[in-house]
Amino acid sequence: MPGGARTVRDLIDAGEKSFSFEFFPPKDEAGETQLWTALRELEQLHPTFVSVTYGAGGSTRDRTLRVTHRIATDTSMTPLAHLTCVGHSRDELRTVIGSFADAGIRNILALRGDPLAGPGTPWTPTEGGLSYATELVELVRSLGDFCVGVAAFPLGHREASSLDHDAHVLRLKQDAGAEFAITELFFRSDDYFAMLERAEAAGVDMPIIPGIMPITNLRQVKRMAELSGREVPPEVVERVARHGDDAAAVRDEGVQIATELCDRLLAGGAPGLHFYTLNRSRATRDIYANLRSSVA
Repeated sequence: MPGGARTVRDLIDAGEKSFSFEFFPPKDEAGETQLWTALRELEQLHPTFVSVTYGAGGSTRDRTLRVTHRIATDTSMTPLAHLTCVGHSRDELRTVIGSFADAGIRNILALRGDPLAGPGTPWTPTEGGLSYATELVELVRSLGDFCVGVAAFPLGHREASSLDHDAHVLRLKQDAGAEFAITELFFRSDDYFAMLERAEAAGVDMPIIPGIMPITNLRQVKRMAELSGREVPPEVVERVARHGDDAAAVRDEGVQIATELCDRLLAGGAPGLHFYTLNRSRATRDIYANLRSSVA
């Protein structure tokens, strides 16, 4: 890559387990302060990379670019910029990708994204736009020396006709030029390892990093799972719900559940872990400390 920039794939392949964190662009000054506090606290853990999400229809386009660029220039961390097909024509996507390149950002997570009307509604392509993440991967790779990642789904994409078809789609993304994948949130390690078996059978050999969502608010996480067409497993709900409105106890239980999941994933050979931080660092730092102490 130009200027010796590090690719996410190179960093994943470097030998040690990958640890990475996801953030979203803030909406206001208070959110900006919270974001950069979390970033600076997590920077001390020396993450493999950090990702910044891209709002529906490009609603956070400028903020995503600004935050990602600042991470690249003002921190020691390697940024991964999200990009979706939603609400953009092919020409508009070329412009966005060019803006990332101009800012020195060479790692992109290419996603179709949810329909503008919301998750679970029919997909309607933007006029002159794209309908599949595979097309976006091809477009990004055609426009420069980018390292491109994609999404993977331990329980299958909500629109997939079957789990095997979902694995085939992941293979198509790889064939289009994707070099790694990050999963959506899940809570059972068996679901991840079953997905790996299907992916391998379909010819996928790129690293697939499990996405971890620490539960600090049960209602919030249940809502996020529902947006993906999922449910939080009943055994997880029971463990958290028994603490009622005791926020500290709920957070501690959520950290313990996530730690147990991470232990099983790493022991089973997962190439690393990607934490959905919701722009807060404490739960992620606690899980990270638990994992480090377990192997010390």
